[in-house]
Amino acid sequence: MTRQPNLNAYLYFETVARRGTVTRAAEELSVSPSAVSQQIKLLEQQLGVKLFRRGGRQLSLTLEGEQLFQASGTALRMLRAAQQGLGKTRENRRLNLRVTPSFGVRWLGPRLSDFVARHPDWDLRVDAAPDPTDFEAEIMDLDIRSGTGAWSGFHMAPVVQDQVLPLASPGYLSGLAGEGAARLDGARLIDSARALCKWDFWLFRNGLETEANRKSVLMDRSTMALQLALDGAGIVLESLALAARDVAAGRLVPVTPERPVLSFPAYWALCPPRYLNRRAVKLFLAWIDQQVAEHQAAVVRIVAQHGLRVEEIDAEGELSGA
Repeated sequence: MTRQPNLNAYLYFETVARRGTVTRAAEELSVSPSAVSQQIKLLEQQLGVKLFRRGGRQLSLTLEGEQLFQASGTALRMLRAAQQGLGKTRENRRLNLRVTPSFGVRWLGPRLSDFVARHPDWDLRVDAAPDPTDFEAEIMDLDIRSGTGAWSGFHMAPVVQDQVLPLASPGYLSGLAGEGAARLDGARLIDSARALCKWDFWLFRNGLETEANRKSVLMDRSTMALQLALDGAGIVLESLALAARDVAAGRLVPVTPERPVLSFPAYWALCPPRYLNRRAVKLFLAWIDQQVAEHQAAVVRIVAQHGLRVEEIDAEGELSGA
């Protein structure tokens, strides 16, 4: 079996093709001209083609040589760029993070100043995008996704629980007749298209019929749905993960305190298992654990203040219909 050319052979070939002579290539590579000539001769033998036309000291590429020059030049440029990137990674401390947009705006965003204050020598890049990271093609350390945890091939750690309940502004709620779930009759129900738990599921699980006189609004993002409720336009079915600060401040209030708050893991930190050795990943996961503990303490206070009852559900089974 013919031995495959080594990387040095391609490096020597690319340098000769680019510089035009063996002598100039040898000067750039800091080797002898005979070493360069030997590598080129060996490469031609192993590939079974002539790569150069020789006219005195000046060399010109054959058709096969031109094809190999284009391919080897591209490959070597990529290797040089990767090497430079590795050098910058060693010099700079940087965390590249992707996050679900609404979670990034309403939960993570207000807390990031604490991360920056604690780690002033680190650079931070946050990409808020609905699509998960392709870790093989993108430069990203960690992804925080909303879902039931049904991703394969990744390290997955639950980050924040969803605690879902109907919420409305005090002004909108005061204009509704009845008490508790009866207030939903005739109300405008606000849904988020990307939320795991939607009104149809919540009503069915609570044994409530969808009244003909109920009106609905479907927003693309939880951030938009919550803002609509804050503006007094209806009742939003949302999570304390995103609305805790508004509820604690009294800008939103529970509509059906007699009904259980549905709780389930909803936000997950994802990365390839090998990334767990990265310092940036370790640093961020340790920090976010502290933030989650503070958030959960705030949720406990809200639950106690409003006399709510929390019920754990199987999100992967019930919400996904599995």
